[in-house]
This record gives sequence, C-alpha cells and structure tokens, in this order.
Amino acid sequence: MNYPIWEITTFGGGSLIALISVLHVYISHLAVGGGAFLWLTDLKGFRDNNPAIHDYVRKHTWFFLLLTMVFGGLTGVGIWFIIALVQPAATSSLIHAFVFGWAIEWVFFLGEITALLVYHYQFDKLGRKNRLLIAFLYFLFAWLSLVIINGILSFMLTPGQWLKTQNFWDGFFNPTYFPSLFFRSSVAAMIAGLFGYVTVVFLKTGDFRDQMLKYCSKWLLYPMAGVVLFGIWYYFAVPADIRQTAFSLNPQTGPFVIILFVASVLIFLAGIYFSVKSRPSVQKAVTFVLVIIGLLWMGGFEYLREIARKPYVINQFMYSTSVKQSDVSLLDTEGVLTHARWSAVKAITPENQVEAGRELFNLQCLSCHTVNGIRNDIVARTVEYPYMGIMALLDGQGKVMTYMPPFMGTAAERKALASYIVTELNDNAILEEPEPYALHPWEDVDIPAYNKKKDQYLLLAWNDLGMHCLSDADAWFVILPPANTIEAQLIKRGPVPEIVSDGVQLSYAVQKGFENPSAHVDFWKYSKLTFGVQLEENVGLGGLGMNGDMVWEDDLGGFIAKMIPVVPYPDEGAYNPFPAFTIEAKDAESGEILASTRVVAPVSTEFGCRNCHGGEWRWKGVSGMTDETAIRILEVHDRINGTDLLAQAEDGKPRLCQECHADPAVGAEGKPDVLNFSAAMHGWHANYMVFDGAAACAMCHPANLKGNTRCARGIHSKVDVTCIDCHGTLQEHALGLLRGEEAKPSAKRLMANLTSKQVESVDEINPRIPWLKEPDCLNCHVDFEKPEPGASGYNQWTEGPEELYRIRTDNAGIRCPACHGSTHAEYPASNAYSPLHDNIQPLQYTGHPYPIGANMKCEACHIIKMEDPIHHENMMRVMRNPVH
Repeated sequence: MNYPIWEITTFGGGSLIALISVLHVYISHLAVGGGAFLWLTDLKGFRDNNPAIHDYVRKHTWFFLLLTMVFGGLTGVGIWFIIALVQPAATSSLIHAFVFGWAIEWVFFLGEITALLVYHYQFDKLGRKNRLLIAFLYFLFAWLSLVIINGILSFMLTPGQWLKTQNFWDGFFNPTYFPSLFFRSSVAAMIAGLFGYVTVVFLKTGDFRDQMLKYCSKWLLYPMAGVVLFGIWYYFAVPADIRQTAFSLNPQTGPFVIILFVASVLIFLAGIYFSVKSRPSVQKAVTFVLVIIGLLWMGGFEYLREIARKPYVINQFMYSTSVKQSDVSLLDTEGVLTHARWSAVKAITPENQVEAGRELFNLQCLSCHTVNGIRNDIVARTVEYPYMGIMALLDGQGKVMTYMPPFMGTAAERKALASYIVTELNDNAILEEPEPYALHPWEDVDIPAYNKKKDQYLLLAWNDLGMHCLSDADAWFVILPPANTIEAQLIKRGPVPEIVSDGVQLSYAVQKGFENPSAHVDFWKYSKLTFGVQLEENVGLGGLGMNGDMVWEDDLGGFIAKMIPVVPYPDEGAYNPFPAFTIEAKDAESGEILASTRVVAPVSTEFGCRNCHGGEWRWKGVSGMTDETAIRILEVHDRINGTDLLAQAEDGKPRLCQECHADPAVGAEGKPDVLNFSAAMHGWHANYMVFDGAAACAMCHPANLKGNTRCARGIHSKVDVTCIDCHGTLQEHALGLLRGEEAKPSAKRLMANLTSKQVESVDEINPRIPWLKEPDCLNCHVDFEKPEPGASGYNQWTEGPEELYRIRTDNAGIRCPACHGSTHAEYPASNAYSPLHDNIQPLQYTGHPYPIGANMKCEACHIIKMEDPIHHENMMRVMRNPVH
C-alpha cells in the first residue's frame, strides 16, 4: 500500500520473478554442491595419484566459476532487482526482520568468491594441503550461505513463533528450517553430479571418460535417497492446513507435482544410463537434455514452494497483495483506496468508478494475474461470468479456496472492481440483479361445483411440496427430475365425518396442454443413464403418466400419486409454473363420481444458476437452463473437485448429482465421504453470496418477487414472513446442514467463514438432515396461537418425518395441508398468475380462501355447527389475516 505498482499486465511480475529466481536457485545449488564436488574430486585425484583427475578438476573449475560466479552473481542481483519492483513491501519486511542474517550471508558470499578465485587462479601453484583447504573453504562458505538463505526462505513458508515474538531466531529456526536445509543440501549434491556430466562428456580419453561418468553418476544417484527422505520430512513439517491448501485446493499445484515427479524419474534413469557403457555420440545430447530436465525439476520444486505459501508472500503475516494480515479489518472498514499512498483515486464516485476499479485491480489482482497474458489471465478466468458472478467471486474470494487472499475493501470498492473487470476487461454489461419477468396473468379459473346441502363428500387434495424445482439440463446433469406428488383425502360428511379409504377409486388428470412433457424436456432421453431405468415417454419415475389412479397408503392416511412428470411448459401459450390437476373420487363398484376438485402441482425451472454462472433462459427466453449455463457449472465443478463430469456429458453420459451426494429428496445414498447434496450446495454458495436475507434465497430458488415463478405465495409471504424467519439466513441454513455432516473434512472447510446472527456460537446450531428435519410450525405458533413478535422457527427442527407439516395430522387424522394448503401456499394464498388458483378448494367448499373450516365454518365437513376444537387448539375463532 506504500509503494507504487509496476503495471506489467501481459507477462506478470510473478512470472518475471520465477524466470530469474529459478535460474539463480538452480545455479546457487550447483555452487553449494559443486563446491563439495571440486573438493572431494580433487581429493580423489590425490588419493588415486591420478593427474588426469586433477586436470579434469582444473578445467571443470573454469566452467564452474563462469557459471556460478558470473551468471549466478548476475541472476542474484536480478532477483533483488525484480522482487524490489514486484514485491517491495515483502522485500522491505524481510530486510528489516533479517538484516543481521543478510549481513552474515554477504560475509559468507565474499569468502565464497575469494576462495573460488584463489582456487582457480592459483590451482597449479598451490600445494596439496593448501589447495584442498581452499577448496574446502569454498564449499564451507557456499554451504553456510545456504544455511543463512534457507532460514529466510523457509521462514516465508513457516514463520512459526516469530508471528508472536518477532524474534530473529524464532523466525530463522522455523518449523521447516532443518528439513529444508537437509533437503536442499541433498539437491545441491545431486545437481553437482548432473553438471559434472557437462564437462566429462567432452573428455577425449574413452576409458577415463567412462570412469568419470560413473563417478558423476554416484553424485547424481546417491543424494537421490536424501532428496526423497528429507523431502518427506519437509512435506510433513509443513502444517496440515498449508498442505491442504497447496496440494488439495490449489489447481495450479498438480502440473508442478507432475513435473517434479517426471523430472526425478528421468534424472534417476539418466544416472543409471551414464553408469553403464553408453555411446559417446549420444552422451552429449543426453547431457544437454538432462541439464534442461534438472532446470525443470528445480522449477517444479520452487513453484511448489511458492504455491504452498499462497495466499501469502509471508505466511500468516503478509498477503501476496502486499497487505499485512493485521491490516485487513481496517481496510474493510475504511477502504483500500484511502490508504493506498500512490492511488490517484481516494473516494469512489459514479464518474470515477471504473478508474477506481482499475486502481483496485492493480493493488489486489495484478500481483498474481495478467491481462490477456501468459499466466493466470484474469480475462480468460472471468469473461464468462456476468456482473453478479464477479461480485460473488470477489465476496467469496479466499474463504473456501484459501490459496487466494480475501478481497479487501468496502462494498463500494468491491462494486468498483467488479465493474472494471466486467466492463473494461471483458466488455460486458452490468446487471446488478436478475432481469424482471413480464408476467402474463391467466384468466381466473373455474371453481368446481359443490352443493353444501346435497353433496355427501369432500375431496381435499394438495401437492406434497410448495414448489417442485426441475433441472431441465438433462444432457449435462440432473439435479431433480420431473416428479410432482399429489396426495388426497376423501371425507364423508356427517355429524362425525369419516376419512374414506375403502370402496372408492381416486383418479387424477392434468389440465389441457400439459399432457406431453417429453416434447419439452430431454429427461426421457437420458433416464436410463441418470436413473437406471428406461421410461416410456410421459411416464414418471413412479410409473405414472399425466393421468391415472391414486393409491391408498395406510402410513399417510390418504391417497397418493407419486412422481407425476409434469413440467411448466404447456404445448401452447405462456410459461405456467402452476399447472392444475383435476382429482375425482368415484364409487369403486358403480363408477359414480362422489366428489371432484382441482389442485395446483407447482413446478418451476427458474434455477438461478445463470445469475452468477451466466447464460440465458432455455425455454423461449423465459425459464430453464441452457447448455451454456450447464457447461459452465460442470467446468467449475471439475476444476474445483478434480472430476471429469463435463467430458462424460460431452461423451453422452450425463450424471445425476446425487450419485455422489446423498439426498433424501430422490432417495439417493450417495458416497459416504461426500457431503449430502443440500449441505454441499448451500454450504458452498453461502460462502459466495453477495446478498443478505431472503434476497439470497431468491438468487437460486424461484422465489424472486420479480421472477417468473414467485413460489412463496402463502399467507406467510403476505404478513412479511420470509425464508429466513423459518430457515435462517443462507449462512445459518448452511451451518445447520453442515453440522449434520460435520464428520466430513469438507464440512469444516465450508463452515470456517460462516456465521450466525441468532446464536453466539456455531456449536449452538442444531444439526439438520435435509428434507427430514425441518422448521416446525409450532416453533412460532406455540399452542396454535399467534406468534410472538420476533418469533423464529430457526434452529428448532422436527424430530422425525411424522412431525413434518406435509406429513403431520390433526387429532382426527386429517393431514395438515388438507385444510391449510401446500407448503409455501398456505391458505389464503396469493398466486401472482391468478388470485384464485391456489385457493380453489377453500373457495369451492366454504366460499372464502381461508383454511378449510376457518371462521368456525365446521359445517363444511360436519354438516352441523361444532362447539369444541376437535382438530387442534385455538381453531374456533375468526381468521386473523382477512383478505378480500
């Protein structure tokens, strides 16, 4: 924040650091290992009394001096130059923390230079003792330079107790100091042998060349054992959370792990090749390739070490954005631009928003990303995301994928950065919320005939869910199939009404225009692949078509038609998420119609995925998921989880999400180590949601008051009871689901940054099982009374399925939704498409849209007036929320 930004957008400062530092580190390890190589090889020449070895060492020293002292010295200066330009704040911190260490290292470096120059230029003049002493001193000084530099390099990854004490020695002898030192010393010896080949292959004497090739192979192969053993020690010395971030979460790690492994194998094989008889004509070419492989090996290791530090440049102290961790809260409160000394923009206005976004991009993104560049190109990574998707990425940055630093700054600064990325870098438009749908109301529906004086039966029917959501991207994946379930109870009227179960047959039939759902969705083309059964067109997973018979179920105390495959796309006309079914009850013997009614089977394809992932609506530009949106979702899933779902779908093999993620909604057991579907979806997206309150729910679910469904149409929505009053905020809702899966490691990761406003500690949140443990109506309606002000159903879940609203019965065996309406459509309901549509049965039987029997109209079933609240307490009263 205190330094100007070097704006190199195409190549990237990180790549420049990598280019220079990998070359320097490669050569500096040669300087350490090569020092031992010179000393011990010269000693071998004296012990073997072999002048040829001395002659080889003298020639090798000249090559060694040019490479390590000249080229190594230049790249060393280059590193200081480039890091001071790209990461000046981190460079300053390292200098101030280890100024004594740098001074010592420069003393050792001076001794190293002096010893090598004396050794080279006085090689033939020095006696055995003095020459070996000078060679040993060079090696010692070179290795001591490594001893010092290693302390600072390993500190950047694992600063240890220095974070608390700021003590030099605590930082220097940090948790990875010794494993790193021994690992690098082994690597240095291995590289010495590798570069030994470079001069040996140019020797003319065949036998001596073969002898020295085998000698160099020992330097290459023997240290390999130390590299492996100390590498394992090094790996496990790194804290587990850093290992998880680097090797499990960061997708950049994989290629470099492969490079390191493949290069190690090739180096090992090359050592074996040179240990046996090999043709001189091939040796030079192999040596050249081997030097390149060694460089790749070093680059792979150094990249892994750098990646392991992400999102920090100095772990737990300074982010890669050059912001100290301790300053984040201040910047979030007061803003980044206010404290950025070299920023041209200090306060954001509508006129300078894009310019402010560019400043914020340079401050927070440019250290790792390029613009249309060679590595981590921000344009390629964001071009497919709409504005809300970019906002979500910024909001969730660093929370789950912890290899990225969090976005720092105010909400206005987040919007400015998102605006810059969307408009300037990607040339897209800004849309701050989903486009409103121009809803086309229907004509009022006909209420079925009913004569309260003559009719002997009352037929009550409902949908088991307030809204069935249908993912119609079957060629790519399936979340939920077309599968609405209708239930019904037939009541025989009388002074003591009866629930009829025998001697009758109930049937259902969809309204005209919805008889052919297979013409509008591809579910039937892929049902064999996704659900393991090849269905006839227009037949659902329950074996039922668009019309048929209902069956009695004792456990439910009513009739049921399971998983009817209705979709919201009529053959002709506008989008209709509320198709109606006609339900008839007939005498089983005579076929006489005893009662008839109609019921809505709500179904929506208004999945909000496109809001953040991009894409348009599939069906006539109104609803449904396009291929574009589905592909982007699979791309993200594959990148984050290491799956190949997109490739499988492109190969004609789409998958059901619940094959891996357990889900009671479709009866899927999933995989034991994978989060259930609800926990995974809500837990992940809660970390990225920009909006608060019910608006967050409406981003994904078809509940947006300007959307094409508007599913929350019950009385609760009309008295300002929203999703969060029962389920909690999105973060709270996710926490309950994740607590139910807490034994799985990914649950803890998703919970780490989620908070609750209604409880003090996450430990106080009661675990939930999706679809089976839900908010209980009686949490707020205690003893069926009016809720107290501020009442909330959150964190008090039903204990079993029998307590669910859609399953529960009253004292007479009547199911709750039979009288009160379906979930989220409780009477009196207000359907945005038609004011009567969701109130058909109360209007049919009582003439008003209130729950069946409300306002003391017990004669709907009882024929006579009743004086006692048989069904439940507090029912004998006037409706609290009258409507007209």
